[in-house]
Amino acid sequence: MKSIVATFDIATGSETIILEAERHLEAPNWLPDGDTLVVNGNGRLYRLPIGAPSLIEIDTGFATALNNDHGLSPDGRLLVISDASRTPESCIYTLPVGGGLPVRVTSKTPSYWHGWSPDGRTLAFVGKREQTRGTFQVFTCSVTGGEETQLTRDFDHCDGPDYAPDGNWIWFNGEKDTDVQLWRMRPDGSELQRMTADERVNWFPHPSPDGQHVVYLAYEAGTSGHPANKDVELRLLPAGGGTPKTLLGLFGGQGTLNVPSWAPDSRRFAFVRYES
Repeated sequence: MKSIVATFDIATGSETIILEAERHLEAPNWLPDGDTLVVNGNGRLYRLPIGAPSLIEIDTGFATALNNDHGLSPDGRLLVISDASRTPESCIYTLPVGGGLPVRVTSKTPSYWHGWSPDGRTLAFVGKREQTRGTFQVFTCSVTGGEETQLTRDFDHCDGPDYAPDGNWIWFNGEKDTDVQLWRMRPDGSELQRMTADERVNWFPHPSPDGQHVVYLAYEAGTSGHPANKDVELRLLPAGGGTPKTLLGLFGGQGTLNVPSWAPDSRRFAFVRYES
């Protein structure tokens, strides 16, 4: 399987390939410098300079079973990872952006990170708990750990919670009766609003840093979960709601756009597509 890490310019509609690798890579983040991506592969995390593309491993200490739910703090000083090296299921940790010893955040597992509040104080994630009766729901907690707050309850499955840049909304994908659409709510879980209503199976909404757009992954109707190796579309939605625009069709799915991947200038976002 070949992984192709690329960027998409929403103004020109053009794709730029950054790296082609004969290995599995996933979920690019964009560092605040605008010149570097972060990707994961085979349980490890890598820095990927755009101008001189190569995979530079980031020291994550004992955490060597990372999944594709990782990202950056708003000030660019910390990385957040989801890892199962010391727990039976995924747990959330933070560590210095240059690498170092991970510090545990969530006391309960499984927990999969997806969003960091603009003020840097709070993490949004999905978790499966005893009180969620076997379903994944949206939670938040302090970046330093402690008590978690459950925000959703009435969905069959939730994923991908990500903050709007002004901190006033949390976007996520929610499933009800096999229908998976994009939703947003206030950071306390109030004012729940459905933002898409179509035949696609819509996942992983990511608001742009300028607050104008939301990019997301659209599976074909009838898709269950968020599998890899599918024909999918990358779509763009006005942040206030409206008609989505299809930007690109590709072979991908899981690993393509799991985490926040907008460039700081909001003109581009990064993604991964695959070739068998």
